[in-house]
Amino acid sequence: MECSEADCDRPAAVELHIPWAENRYVCAAHARVLGRQDGVVADPVPDRADDLLE
Repeated sequence: MECSEADCDRPAAVELHIPWAENRYVCAAHARVLGRQDGVVADPVPDRADDLLE
């Protein structure tokens, strides 16, 4: 599964739980940025742990 952000071809490694929108699967880089918003919870996908180090 690829990151849900536009123009990103990295593998999705984190599920973002977003209270005001649908949950999204994103790469580690986007999770670091988007996970800083108030109310967003970043939940690593267990079988994608190696992708968190990219």
